Amino acid sequence: MDKSNTDQKKWKVLKREYLFNRPWLTARRDTVELPDGRINPEFYVLEYPAWVNVIAITEDGTFVMIEQYRHGLGEVGIELCAGCCEEGETFEEAARRELEEETGYSGGTWELGCVISGNPSVTNNLTYCYIARGVKKTSEQNLDKNEDIAVLLMSEKEVYSMLVEDRMKQALMAAPLWRFFALGLNKK
Repeated sequence: MDKSNTDQKKWKVLKREYLFNRPWLTARRDTVELPDGRINPEFYVLEYPAWVNVIAITEDGTFVMIEQYRHGLGEVGIELCAGCCEEGETFEEAARRELEEETGYSGGTWELGCVISGNPSVTNNLTYCYIARGVKKTSEQNLDKNEDIAVLLMSEKEVYSMLVEDRMKQALMAAPLWRFFALGLNKK
């Protein structure tokens, strides 16, 4: 794709106003001008820190998953270990920290699987999805005060079945898992 053509499609920000500013969420209202000159006086953007998640697999091929309540949907779900990057961390450092804090597993070999956006229309952050192979239980969980997480060890077949049966609702976790299986990364 021609970059000059792409740049011509960008919106011009005429005014930016922050409405809400908290450590894990900032909401802003932009007044923008579209390439054809139209003005949209109210375009809302949610700003988040970068997110990470981890497809963690033990030496014997067991997937380290977590189970937790998600208040937005009012449901308990099975997910990948995930979290936010903290100031000064690389994405991989954040992913390693989150895995150890939430599950007590660490080590292994790590690779970046993909980088995705939950909703590029109204959010400004990306999610860095890692694959960690050969992780081992090295400590107990070290959860934040608002976390209530159970560690689940699942077979590859159980994880794949959960996807096929539409039981994983967190899109930012389902997408890298689907990619993992579709590209045959489970066969490495």
